Amino acid sequence: MFLAVLLLTTFLLVLSIVASPVEIRNSLPISRRLNTFGGYIAAVGVGSHVATYNFIVDTGSSNTWVDTSTPYVKTSTSVDTDEAVSVTYGSGSFSGAEYIDTVTLGSGLTITEQLIDIASTSVGLTGVDGILGIGPLGLTDGNLTDSSHTTVPTVTDNLPPLRRQTPMLTFGGTDTSDLTYTPLTTTEPAFYQRHSINESITYGTTTILAETSGIVDTGTTLILIATNAYSKYISATGANEAQMTSLLRITPTKYNDLNFKVGSNTYALTPNGQIWPRVLHTSIGGCTDYIYLILNSIDFINSYTFLERFYSVFDTTNSRIGLATSAYTTATHQLMQLFWLRIEYLSAMI
Repeated sequence: MFLAVLLLTTFLLVLSIVASPVEIRNSLPISRRLNTFGGYIAAVGVGSHVATYNFIVDTGSSNTWVDTSTPYVKTSTSVDTDEAVSVTYGSGSFSGAEYIDTVTLGSGLTITEQLIDIASTSVGLTGVDGILGIGPLGLTDGNLTDSSHTTVPTVTDNLPPLRRQTPMLTFGGTDTSDLTYTPLTTTEPAFYQRHSINESITYGTTTILAETSGIVDTGTTLILIATNAYSKYISATGANEAQMTSLLRITPTKYNDLNFKVGSNTYALTPNGQIWPRVLHTSIGGCTDYIYLILNSIDFINSYTFLERFYSVFDTTNSRIGLATSAYTTATHQLMQLFWLRIEYLSAMI
C-alpha cells in the first residue's frame, strides 16, 4: 500500500449518509498515486482546530494513523489513551501512541471521539501523512501493545447514526449499475477478518485459477494471483519479466480478456485494463516503447487497478461485496479516470 508516484489527476470521494427520505452528501477530494503498493489519497481533518492530513484510503487495513513525517497537532479534543500501538503491513509498518480525537471527513461529517494512532516510527510510507483505515474491525485485533486481544473501533464503526431506519454510509458516488453481491468468505488462504471473496480466473477460455479465496483491497496496486496461476498467465500471454521493472512485458499480439468469475457473474478485465499506464513507464524505470502488465504473484488480491474498472460496494453490515460493470470497464485508455468506492453500513436506529 506504500507508494511514491503522485498523478496529477484529482478524483472525488463522495460521502453520503442515506436514510430515506433524507440524504446528506459530503465531498472529499482524493488524489491517485501509482506504484507497486499504492492507493488513493484523501484530505482528512483531525482536531478541534482542524488540521488537514493526506491519508491513503485503505480497505485492506483498519487503523487510522498519522505518520512521523507530519507533526500531529494536538488541540482541545486530543486525548492520550496511554496505549501503545504497533501495526505491520504487507509492505511497511508503524508503531506509536493511541489518541482519541475528532476526525472530519468532508464538510458536515464529523466523528467526535475517534481512536487514531500517532506514529513515532514508521517504515515504507512516503509522500503522504498516514492512512485512513476503513477495513473490517477484526484487523485491529492485537494492534495494541498492552492489550493484545482488543479490537479498536474504526472510522466506519464510529460514524454517527441517523434518527431513521437503515442508514448507510457511502464512500464514492452512486450510479445506476446492476450490482451483484457475493458473500464474504472464511475460506483459506484469505483472512477471515478481511474483505475476502471466492473467485476463479480464466485468460480467454483457458482456466488459470480454480476457485479460491482472496482479498479485495484498495491499498494494493498490482493485481496479485496465486503463483501457479501466475505461471499459467505468463505462458498464456507469452510474457517475460522485465528486469528493470519486475513487471511482465508482452507484445501487442498477445492480448486477451482476463475473466474473474465471482459467484454466478464474470467480470472481464480487457487487454487495456491489464496494462501498466504507458505515461508511467519511466517512473518505474521502464522503456516507453514496451507494454507492461499489472499482474504479479501471491494468493490473490483484487487491487485498485481491478476496482478502477468496476463499480464496487463494500457492504459491511451484510458481510458482502457487490460488483458491477461501469463506464470504464471497457475503456481503451490505460490511465483510468474514475474509481468507485462505496461502503455501506446499517447503524442502530436511535
